[in-house]
Amino acid sequence: MTPQTHHVDHELVEAAAHVARTRCRGDNHTMAAAARAQDGRIVTALNAYHFTGGPCAELVLLGAAAAQGAYDLHTIVAVGDRDRGVTPPCGRCRQVLLDYFPALRVIVGEGERLRTVSLTDLLPESYVWADHQLDTRNIGSEGPAWPS
Repeated sequence: MTPQTHHVDHELVEAAAHVARTRCRGDNHTMAAAARAQDGRIVTALNAYHFTGGPCAELVLLGAAAAQGAYDLHTIVAVGDRDRGVTPPCGRCRQVLLDYFPALRVIVGEGERLRTVSLTDLLPESYVWADHQLDTRNIGSEGPAWPS
């Protein structure tokens, strides 16, 4: 199955690239991310590398977006420092992004071959955490209320 591609938000790519060029310093911050909220705002963030597995730029961005009241993200992109260009999200980030924003679009590719795809295209046959949670409103003394 070929992923459906969407318009590439070049302003978003440039926002992440600008942060990567101007804010990444040494080995602690090597990746920048930018996301566009449904209301048009752009939120940016940097990774926080640590030998214990510090968070990627995409995950730091989720917290930054929430702190700014941007709860509905539309598109995200990550860019590496030292002109490494657009970098696709790692597996952990893909899963977390899917759980927070299942309809999120992600910019991937290189140079003139950038494209925007649905997050679900990057994580096919995915496990959606929310789909597997018990609906506690339907749990009575007999246990969960299963659909008939």
